[in-house]
Amino acid sequence: MKKKILAVLLAATMVLGLTACGGAAASSDGGDAAPAADAGGKLIKVGIINNDPNESGYRTANDKDLKATFTEANGFQASFAYSLKNDEQITAAQKFIQDGVDYLLLSAADTAGWDSVLKDAQAAGIHVILFDRTIDADPSLYSASIVSDMDKEGETAVNWLKSQNLSEYNIIHIQGVMGSAAQKGRSGAVDAAAASDGWNIVTQQTAEWNAEKAQQIVQSVIDAGTPFNVIYAENDDMAKGAVAALDKANISHGVGKDVIVMGFDCNKWALQELLDQNWNYDGQCNPFQSQYILDVIKTLESGQEPAQKTIIMDEKGFDATTITADDVNNYGI
Repeated sequence: MKKKILAVLLAATMVLGLTACGGAAASSDGGDAAPAADAGGKLIKVGIINNDPNESGYRTANDKDLKATFTEANGFQASFAYSLKNDEQITAAQKFIQDGVDYLLLSAADTAGWDSVLKDAQAAGIHVILFDRTIDADPSLYSASIVSDMDKEGETAVNWLKSQNLSEYNIIHIQGVMGSAAQKGRSGAVDAAAASDGWNIVTQQTAEWNAEKAQQIVQSVIDAGTPFNVIYAENDDMAKGAVAALDKANISHGVGKDVIVMGFDCNKWALQELLDQNWNYDGQCNPFQSQYILDVIKTLESGQEPAQKTIIMDEKGFDATTITADDVNNYGI
């Protein structure tokens, strides 16, 4: 494929710092990028494969950010495909390759199974840029990976939980979609702590990022009469569903209460729950990746390779006892 050349370089405002989730500087409304069409006026074709935007508040913000950036006004012809299933995503990627996109942007549902697709894209001269999710593939098969450090997210959350110095740990562990990088990183930290510190995992089940399924999991534990004092939910929506089950059973939760509630993603409403001390912890995950992707595309279009193959976004965790209203406004998505 003949490589397209930018007629107008992306504006200097695209130069990025590793800003935190939900911060104003991290979000994109498409206005920071100059037109990215090639010298002949043709739009750069981009195929974007993502998880279902209704999966969570995080994913909704992620999808909105991408759609606001990859527009015709910014010089792109963007096509979107959504699925929580790896095989359906692979089928969508194959179609984008057949359609002759210039860039394939991928947030993989599962870490495995992508080698053949990536090799086909490479053979066709298509640059693959990973965002949000890592995959198990040779780095030579993609141009850049813009991701959160999911292992670190899990470790940060688990270290916080250890610091609570509970007399015993009886944990309801609600997992995300199995095999996803987020699930593997956030689950791995809990599994390691349970093995080394003797924590009791009361139940460990996937709710596939879904609040209703999480509520059912917690309700089943309550109905069985099994004691627990921690809910470790791998996203905010599942934590919300878990809390609904607690409320229905009149079980107290939050700071100084019977059950510690932990979530991930830092939705603004979830951080408000921390501020109100109804929840205890929320781990940050930055959904605003389009500006990072644009910076990579600008570099590739200039004929160079990105300075870093893997770009890790800076993230942290929030504690209900220290969070402020400014944190809610600045970091909530």
